[in-house]
Amino acid sequence: MSIIEDLKFQYRVGGIANKMIYWNVGFFLLSIIFFYQFKSGAFDFPNWVAISSEPTTVLTKPWTLLTYAFFHYGFLHLFFNMMVLNFSSRLFLTFFTQKQYLGLYILSAIFSGLAFVLSFYFLHQTSSMVGASAAIMALLVATTTYQPLMEIRLLLIGNVKLWHITAVLLLLDLLQIQMDNTGGHIAHLSGAVFGYIYIKLLQNGTDLSKIVDSLLNLFSKKQSTPFKKVHVNPKKPLIKRESKIVVKDKTQQQLDEILDKISQSGYDSLTAEEKEFLFKAGK
Repeated sequence: MSIIEDLKFQYRVGGIANKMIYWNVGFFLLSIIFFYQFKSGAFDFPNWVAISSEPTTVLTKPWTLLTYAFFHYGFLHLFFNMMVLNFSSRLFLTFFTQKQYLGLYILSAIFSGLAFVLSFYFLHQTSSMVGASAAIMALLVATTTYQPLMEIRLLLIGNVKLWHITAVLLLLDLLQIQMDNTGGHIAHLSGAVFGYIYIKLLQNGTDLSKIVDSLLNLFSKKQSTPFKKVHVNPKKPLIKRESKIVVKDKTQQQLDEILDKISQSGYDSLTAEEKEFLFKAGK
């Protein structure tokens, strides 16, 4: 299997967390082609990609409330964000579904983008921002809010509580908010607030991720077939297809179980039979 085919396979079976990393990396590669200034050695994102602190710009380009969360200013920016995203994703998907993951990522990005615009408006400053940090922080804080005493093993340190890790990251944002990258730190803290609110509402029976799920279902391509009158020949008995439906349900159930196993333990944890099953299902 070639590298490209292997990447395609990993994308198909890797779950929403892997897809999110693929999307971020993919958009970063596109930004190198279209937005990287080789003379200055920096990215120059237009205001229809990066989110601007100017409210009028955001009103005319509302999609930037989401697009900014998939672009990064450089390789290190992308690398560290993807490391934390992978860490936060595995923790979040231990307790919640992939639809809740996607909903929280999108809604927290929008919420943090609005917080960035409002804060800079009242500070009378102008800037722009890209990066997935706000959505990543929302995932981490959401998991911490739900399971704060979960133990995490860190290299050279040992076991620590999840809330200890989250508290350190939030403290760093608070300490650096007036030093540099003020907009980024505001977005991080806003994402943290949204992650906390999301879990508290979820525990009270309100799942905000259903908003995104409903919108995706609304805009998904569903071709409705017109009603057709069916003439049944009484001489020919109808063929029962119950057995095929059962087989399909069992296959889908097995596929879901394998995907859950990948999201929790990684692709390498699969047996040879499970990998072969995924390969055949992905064709």
